Amino acid sequence: MTKQELRGQVRAQKKQYTARQLAAMSERICSKVSTSAWWQEADTLLLYYPLPDEVDVRPLIQEAYRNGKRVLLPVCRGEELELHLYEGEESLVPGAFGIMEPTGPLFVPADYPDIQLAIVPGMAFDRAGHRLGRGRGYYDRLLPKLSVSTRLQGICFPFQLQDSLPTEIHDIPVQKVFV
Repeated sequence: MTKQELRGQVRAQKKQYTARQLAAMSERICSKVSTSAWWQEADTLLLYYPLPDEVDVRPLIQEAYRNGKRVLLPVCRGEELELHLYEGEESLVPGAFGIMEPTGPLFVPADYPDIQLAIVPGMAFDRAGHRLGRGRGYYDRLLPKLSVSTRLQGICFPFQLQDSLPTEIHDIPVQKVFV
């Protein structure tokens, strides 16, 4: 199956669930993440602000922020993702693709080694940690800029976890996938 066909299949599967069912799955997944050692140990986290059909990680963003962790969220700038400091819900504004984006200070690439944990979304992940994105390559361009010491964690609904995915030479797998 091609990447485009897989994306279509996952979109169709998502439509089989109600918003309430997706929210319940998101809550269970976020609970697993927040009790993991990687989450507990990290002081600087890269998360994402969810689209309506993605795992809703807003409770993780808020928990981390309340607990004094440094939370970074991506901002679309042309073909690249910039990372900005999250400074609370009131600091978010609608950005590219209708995704809420932080207006906090820019987190410069020289500081990327400070990121201890990056939680990345995907249309699908496989059991080896390979990620299928939405097809625009934003995370394909961002992940190589992170430090090799940054722990990469995928997050998806159970039906998005595949046995294997088509991969390319430049793909960077995540080390764990939470479902």
